[in-house]
Amino acid sequence: MMPRRHDPERRQRIIDAAIRVVGAKGIAGLSHRSAAAEADVPLGSTTYHFKTLDELLVAALRQANEGFAKVIASRGGLEDPRTDLAAELAGSMGEWLAGDRTGVELEYELYLAALRRPALRPVADEWAEQVAESLSRRTDPVTARALVAVVDGICLQVLLTGVPYDESYAREVLGRIVAGARE
Repeated sequence: MMPRRHDPERRQRIIDAAIRVVGAKGIAGLSHRSAAAEADVPLGSTTYHFKTLDELLVAALRQANEGFAKVIASRGGLEDPRTDLAAELAGSMGEWLAGDRTGVELEYELYLAALRRPALRPVADEWAEQVAESLSRRTDPVTARALVAVVDGICLQVLLTGVPYDESYAREVLGRIVAGARE
């Protein structure tokens, strides 16, 4: 019998593989077996690191959720009180949607999977809470949540309708919400 090799990156490789499987085949195509095959690890490795498919999906969603947050962090404008909040948010959406489209679609596919998989709901909510929290440094919590809802809605419309993202429209709509908070 071969000695077991220590492989600290195996868990991460399985998550990356799960994300690739969902990207290629949708959530319905993800199983412990398909993730193991994609990661080129024994089936027992996936079940060792992720007892259930929901655990694997939670890990994949948590990782996928980083996409939008990374764009916001790299731009840095949301933190700056001198920037136009609506314009900065609209610009971040545009940059995110113009980036890796598969990654964006995957984020939403995993996010919407929470409708049918209650185990994913807390992670889906984490994303909205994180964005709302960063926005509430610039506005009140109710306005921050409204901005997140509009960002979500506009991004979903772009993904589902195939209509190109219109940054000036997004800036206008987001600006109305921000202006309404000041009244």
